[in-house]
Amino acid sequence: MSTWTDRILKEFPADLSRFWIACDPDDLLLDERILHDLRERGFEVLPFEDPVAFRMEYEERYRAAWDRGDQGASNALILQLRGTDLNALPWDYVRMGRKVSLSLADLFPRLSYGVIRQIDSELHEALFLAHNKRATQPLGEGSTKDFILTHVFRFNPDVIATSEDFWREVLRLHYRGATLPDLLAQYVAAILEDTPLGGLPIAELLSSKSYMVRAVQDAWGRFLSQYGIQSDRTSNDDPTEAFPEVSVPFEHADIRVMVDTMFLEGALQPVGVRDSPAELPEWVKVGLVDDPEALGNLVSAGVRRLAADLPAADASHRDWVEMARRLGEIISRFNNLSTSVAQPLQQQVRALQYLADDRLKDWLFQHFADLPSLPTARAPVMVHHVPRYLSLRRTVGEDRVALLVFDGLALDQWTQIREHLAACIPGFSAEEGGCFAWLPTLTSVSRQALFSGLKPREFPNSIETTSQEPSLWSRFWQENGLRKSEVVFHKGLKRTEQLAELEEAISRPTTKVAGIVVDMIDEIVHGAMLGKRGIAGQISAWCDTGFVEKLLLMLAAQGYEIYLTADHGNVDAEGIGRLSQGVVSELRGERVRTYRSDALAASVPSEINAFRFDSPGLPPDFLPLYAGTRGAFVPKGDQIVAHGGISVEELIVPFVKISIKRTTL
Repeated sequence: MSTWTDRILKEFPADLSRFWIACDPDDLLLDERILHDLRERGFEVLPFEDPVAFRMEYEERYRAAWDRGDQGASNALILQLRGTDLNALPWDYVRMGRKVSLSLADLFPRLSYGVIRQIDSELHEALFLAHNKRATQPLGEGSTKDFILTHVFRFNPDVIATSEDFWREVLRLHYRGATLPDLLAQYVAAILEDTPLGGLPIAELLSSKSYMVRAVQDAWGRFLSQYGIQSDRTSNDDPTEAFPEVSVPFEHADIRVMVDTMFLEGALQPVGVRDSPAELPEWVKVGLVDDPEALGNLVSAGVRRLAADLPAADASHRDWVEMARRLGEIISRFNNLSTSVAQPLQQQVRALQYLADDRLKDWLFQHFADLPSLPTARAPVMVHHVPRYLSLRRTVGEDRVALLVFDGLALDQWTQIREHLAACIPGFSAEEGGCFAWLPTLTSVSRQALFSGLKPREFPNSIETTSQEPSLWSRFWQENGLRKSEVVFHKGLKRTEQLAELEEAISRPTTKVAGIVVDMIDEIVHGAMLGKRGIAGQISAWCDTGFVEKLLLMLAAQGYEIYLTADHGNVDAEGIGRLSQGVVSELRGERVRTYRSDALAASVPSEINAFRFDSPGLPPDFLPLYAGTRGAFVPKGDQIVAHGGISVEELIVPFVKISIKRTTL
């Protein structure tokens, strides 16, 4: 156990009380490591967000069992109050609960609270160790920023003097999977403003990995132009492009190493050429595709690197999202290879997928229960967090918000669509992240959670249908300050001719929030005959119709902030045999079956490769049975593309903020 988690956990001695109240204004308990360690000690943490929902869960899962002398869902329950006002709680809770107060101000007394509260919880442990060892006196705001930059991020703006210094530190920062909080990024930008680097978009490069990647990709295209190679990803010839040009010193040895890695992992896209110029340096060729084998070699190298970097048992959810993103880049490249190049790589890619899925399954059995309670202020962790996150974005000035849900879109398919959009929309950029779907990864479970902002346990009567989505979406926003007339829900979009009806709804001055379901990916998946490689070709043809860019440009023209996500992904699967159980199974997916009792779930023949995982958050009488490995409940040996189960490609979906910036000519 770490020093940081030990400091938090010592506030909760075992066997002292069954019911605790933690005044926790900084969400310290909602750190997944702390949640996991508390659960290991018999404590469950339940945020007090909706009094009615909390009362129902508390009475049903905890108090009734305790009154009977049973353990219930856990030995002890911690009510996590995001604040310090106990008057916000029912009187009986205050009377029964043992009170504890936690705050960053108390734990970091020598640092500026206004600064440290903007630091991600993943960094609390490193900051706690540095604070206890090196903070010898109270520090003001500026000194606290310097302290965090030096001791947590290992970033010292005072020693950055050249372009090589700056880009080496930027690339190292992002390679470690870190980005500076906006407050610190702006602080560094102010320090470097009066240096030769002052013309760079410093704050954006330090705080956004996707912005940095876009800048390096554009700079790579301009760098190649000096050798007579033209990249279709450069934008300097388009006067409507608002993305600033930057120059990256690619020739520098330190920069070369990291750029090489970015090409191997798929963050940067290589440029296709027919013949490499004779004077081209050898190291440049990692960013070129000059023969049919080159992209295959890049995929193979990426597979080997990712297989060596798979998250460990104690990884965070962010580690898994980043791993899923890298896997999506590799699969997207693989699916777009020619058959002759892809065939020799198929077993290598499949082995990586199986290994990643097995590792994820083991991790989920330990950590999935923590995910629904994690904070959403910086980004949604699970799909049911998305509405709450968008509501927070509206409070900071994003007046009109559009949520695009591409039903069934896997991360590799988003990568393909992103590359199409980057090539055809000037000013396009995407702030990319990911979040977890609900298990089982079925539309009626995960998409309904996405639009309602609820856990599946909270909509048990409609868990097998999507018919309640419009009313659940509207109800969420009405509970968060909007009128019914200000909320739009539109589903079934696939083709360009359907956009006129949507435009009429979103263009009304009263409309503030739009929830939009794009069904084409799911339709393609359910009709797929040639696996995910075949789906990639169909998605390419769909993109060529112009539907996606017209949809995005229409929303941007109406002033919407655009967010894109999915309710689940999809995966290549192989039949393990049908389950002929008649009406025993309530919900019969290809990768999962659900049952209403343990007895019914136990009726599955033992020779079927399947397993149970009753994830928290589901109704107590909704019991999923998952096909093992990448199996499906279809005739043995049949090859299909499906969803519903537990795999990286099904469970971790894109969550992306899309921007289209244009300047006036």
